[in-house]
Amino acid sequence: MEGLREPLPGETRALLREAVRTHVRTVRGQRVQTPWLHTGTPGGAVQSVPLDRAEPFDPGLRCDVVAALRVRARDAARLVWLTRAGDLAPQDVDGVWLSAARSAYVEAGLELTFVVVTRQGWRDPRSGLEQRWARVRP
Repeated sequence: MEGLREPLPGETRALLREAVRTHVRTVRGQRVQTPWLHTGTPGGAVQSVPLDRAEPFDPGLRCDVVAALRVRARDAARLVWLTRAGDLAPQDVDGVWLSAARSAYVEAGLELTFVVVTRQGWRDPRSGLEQRWARVRP
């Protein structure tokens, strides 16, 4: 089965926590939250694109968006994460971008780590592994 599995390495756990903390800092005070797709290392080199204007309807174009972000992030493209509003329950946007990321990383011959990040925590839509916090301090 694909996706993250327990026990997570400490470094991976710290990177995912940083992705959540960065998201909380970014959306603080915003009423409307635009979904964003990110590749890179949370807290380090990251390439991102807002999905409100850039979200293509064609699966091939979505794959191209992920591939372009991965190339721009270079060696730092160890993680792909989607930040959005709402809780961690699966949403349509999660599936379409997971599919695009999976295709882009398979084409590149790379292993994919993909998570969805909200204010409450993170979730791997492939394995269902998640981490929630009652309150995330930025």
